[in-house]
Amino acid sequence: MLRPFHNLALGGLLAAALLFALTGARAQTPPKDSTQPPATPVQTTVAAAAPLNPALPTVFIVGDSTARNQADLGWGDHLTRYFDTARINVANRAIAGRSSRTFIHEGAWDKVLAELKAGDYVLIQMGHNDGGDLDGAKPRGSLKGLGDESKDVTLLDGTVETVHTFGWYLRKYVADARAKQATPILLTLTVRNIWKDGADGKPHIERDMGYDATIEQLAAELKVTVADMGTIEADRLEALGAEKTALLFPRDHTHTSAEGAELNAQSVVLALRAAQSPLAIYLATK
Repeated sequence: MLRPFHNLALGGLLAAALLFALTGARAQTPPKDSTQPPATPVQTTVAAAAPLNPALPTVFIVGDSTARNQADLGWGDHLTRYFDTARINVANRAIAGRSSRTFIHEGAWDKVLAELKAGDYVLIQMGHNDGGDLDGAKPRGSLKGLGDESKDVTLLDGTVETVHTFGWYLRKYVADARAKQATPILLTLTVRNIWKDGADGKPHIERDMGYDATIEQLAAELKVTVADMGTIEADRLEALGAEKTALLFPRDHTHTSAEGAELNAQSVVLALRAAQSPLAIYLATK
């Protein structure tokens, strides 16, 4: 059974508070209404990828820094404990700073496909960096929507890249995984620590930064399971309250502490169960 969040060690919250106090002065926090992704965290202590048991199916995690951000600061590094690893491998292949576009363009998706085999699973969570610039110094944005629109952009090295819509890239992930006889599963995005007063006069956390509806629509179109971990995370953070939630986001409104990553991993597991995902049969019983 998953531990209730309020029973997590108080020491973790205190450590997060101390980290916030020590780093707050130099952290670059984007404006709360910013549509630009936060700066990519410096990757100095990323956990090493464990070798995979070829006799077992594998669940691959494809995402950005919210899933893999230094050691233990992404939910993907906390997910293994919730699976029966005697029956399935858990492989975190997320990369900080990547969008649905750049994870493919830079070749990271091809590397996952090279490992992928029949009977495997792929958890796909993209979107946090898709609102970035299409070109310039950090070209990682994708076009909005689900259509086949595209735009050619010239990168700083002079090469031309054809940029597609967010939906186009997600369709490619799904189609490529299915071609390898693996099961793709889409995830809604982790929520950002942005609060606004609702119609009830009470503060509520942001529940959608503009991509979840597209993910849900695409999942229905392609008949892909979508695990709505974002809603579960938002519910749990609202129950915790804005003040305590702030301790879980010591750097900016997007990236969590290790304890926040643990919360997100739990939310992924709860979402997989709620969606009746076929992957749920591999979850640990305790």
